[in-house]
Amino acid sequence: MTIAAILQRKGQDVVQVQSGDTVLSVVQLLAERRIGCVPVVDDGKVVGIFSERDLVYRVAQEGAGVLERPVGEIMTAPAITTDERTPVIHCLSLMTKRRIRHLPVVVDGALVGLVSIGDLVKFRIDSIESEAAALRDYIQTA
Repeated sequence: MTIAAILQRKGQDVVQVQSGDTVLSVVQLLAERRIGCVPVVDDGKVVGIFSERDLVYRVAQEGAGVLERPVGEIMTAPAITTDERTPVIHCLSLMTKRRIRHLPVVVDGALVGLVSIGDLVKFRIDSIESEAAALRDYIQTA
């Protein structure tokens, strides 16, 4: 199974910001939407990703003044991305090794979705449960 299957279920709407947006405005967006991160996109290209972790680290280092800076100065860049043909298990491995929780999905240079580790785990669990049910049905009818 590939990332495309997750995007079919989840949809491809992605909240995104630009690198010139202030950290405060992006934090307000995260709080309003109750999300943990957002891709930073300039001229249609993913240039980074901004997460709660980025905010926590920078506020701890520099104080609240960081809220007035452009998010492009605070974001994690370059963003680690994937495409829709990548197997789910590969993305799970990548996210675990790199200790990241979100992957922007990019096709032909354009952002087409965003998957979280939660999306991937849920998909794997659903797939395993479905497979187990099919095996139980097979065994019962054999």
